[in-house]
Amino acid sequence: MSRRYLFTSESVTEGHPDKICDQISDTILDALLAEDPSSRVAAEVVVNTGLVLITGEITSKAKVDFVKVARQKIAEIGYTDAENGFSANSCSVLVALDEQSSDIAQGVDAAHERREEASDAELDAVGAGDQGLMFGFACDETPEFMPLPISLAHRLSRRLSAVRKTGELSYLRPDGKTQVTVIYEDGKPIGIDTILISTQHTPTIDHLSDEKSVREKIKADLWTAVVQPVFSDIDVKPDDRTRFLVNPTGKFVIGGPQGDSGLTGRKIIIDTYGGYSRHGGGAFSGKDPTKVDRSAAYACRHIAKNIVAAGLAEKCEVQVSYAIGVAQPTSIFIETFGTGKVDEDKLLEVVKENFELRPAGIIQTFNLRNLPGDRNGRFFQETAAYGHMGRPDLDLPWEHLDKVDVLKKAFSPAVSASA
Repeated sequence: MSRRYLFTSESVTEGHPDKICDQISDTILDALLAEDPSSRVAAEVVVNTGLVLITGEITSKAKVDFVKVARQKIAEIGYTDAENGFSANSCSVLVALDEQSSDIAQGVDAAHERREEASDAELDAVGAGDQGLMFGFACDETPEFMPLPISLAHRLSRRLSAVRKTGELSYLRPDGKTQVTVIYEDGKPIGIDTILISTQHTPTIDHLSDEKSVREKIKADLWTAVVQPVFSDIDVKPDDRTRFLVNPTGKFVIGGPQGDSGLTGRKIIIDTYGGYSRHGGGAFSGKDPTKVDRSAAYACRHIAKNIVAAGLAEKCEVQVSYAIGVAQPTSIFIETFGTGKVDEDKLLEVVKENFELRPAGIIQTFNLRNLPGDRNGRFFQETAAYGHMGRPDLDLPWEHLDKVDVLKKAFSPAVSASA
């Protein structure tokens, strides 16, 4: 008997208050790592009307003007008009930073000081910076091996920001949210049930001030300029039964930090798989690569994506867990949800043999210590909006399919038989 159900994921634009905080946190991280790759960073940001607070723990030899970095990122996002309630030039920026606890650093510092290739014994000597559990996921629903709902929600958010920045829809303001409900049948996406876009806008549009007229104008423009381009190369498209909702409360003039406070790390589901996969609970932004909340989640995504790309499963979720100060994971678990083509016990052994999950090994594998310098000081900040996974617009090392051949070779008879 076939099963039909709906699944929904959401995204937010770079001008959303929480995403402002994530981007400032990761811009600070990039700036510190560019000068001192050994920087230890846990940068937290809070925004509210006219206020930015930078807090957390940072240990670094780098000399960074945190106030300048914050203002530049806010302006880049699009908050340049004080009448919008929040502006790069007029907001107050407060800095309240401490150094990392020596208790946390204990057992982690020594081998991380090395920049050259570390030996196997040295990688074993570098413990995780904290306990915790992380998940990675991949499926074959999209070319980037992401679930379709979150992929579509991110595409809509990115397009919404793009038409604002290019001036195609000049009345848009930076804050916005998108949401997509996909119809599934027997685990496969077959249609689009609902598309929801909420976007901040100017009080009047083309001399229209009536609330109904403004909303109708925005709805028509968004369908043409945002929705249709996003779905132009998608097989599963909206039809005459698809609901298209825009600013359901009527208007969205007051937004950004003036409308709601923001906080780093408050959009962890948007950052990953849109709720389609489990989440360990740890946020990413503002954390340097020694923090396994971030680096190990990337490593798990790398494993899951390569497994699916190799044809070993249609869906794959990888969980890993750590103890503070211990290099080797305390557990590794692989789930293929009944879609696996090979023995999962053997799959786990092959993963252990071919993928690096020790904290220092992950950093070395993905070159996470030196990436900011390779990209003119911009790397982690690029992931801080529109998702950390499944980003075809970014060359992210954990998205590389560099282990597909290794996995296929390990299971060549089984893979060939299932093809």
